[in-house]
Amino acid sequence: MRILLLRHAPTPWNIERRIQGRTDIGLTESARTTLQSTKLPSAWLQQRWVTSPLRRARDTAKLLGARNSEPHDELTEMHWGQFEGLMLSEINQQIIALDLQPDRGLDLLPPGGESPRMVRDRLALWLKTLAPCDTTTIAVTHKGVIRAALSLATGWDMQQSFAEKVDWSLPLAFELDHGGLLKLTAVNCAWADTKILEPTSGFC
Repeated sequence: MRILLLRHAPTPWNIERRIQGRTDIGLTESARTTLQSTKLPSAWLQQRWVTSPLRRARDTAKLLGARNSEPHDELTEMHWGQFEGLMLSEINQQIIALDLQPDRGLDLLPPGGESPRMVRDRLALWLKTLAPCDTTTIAVTHKGVIRAALSLATGWDMQQSFAEKVDWSLPLAFELDHGGLLKLTAVNCAWADTKILEPTSGFC
């Protein structure tokens, strides 16, 4: 089964480098204009679209032309607990002050929040609910969820930067096999590339 993951378009907090997590922030006007001017090939809009329930993800899908997207709680951004609303620089200071530095990767656990490993675990459970031979699914979600998918698919421990440079404005393509194994097939997929919507050999 082909799964494409797309991060939502920018919000004011993204521009400020402020951590959002579960905080329900809307898109910037510039982002809305860019999305409305993006003309997707009809093949993209004919696929099944799902989203995080947060409005920045739902609005991204809608403005791209997906009129009947389904919200799924499992696609919600990582819960940053007491760190939500803080600037990234402030969070880095808190990580050191609270002695969280050794667990900067999958097991970084913000006070009152969840770790990337927890996000990965809930994403894995959601993937198991998908029929391997079902239609191609396009999921509009969050950076934390996509990072979790990359970890699932490649074994990345999040201690260093991911091996490939990711353009967060473009989809990443994955395949889900009969056994629930997730495989990364492409990053930075072009909207004009409709062949990326087709499963690869060996998968449904």
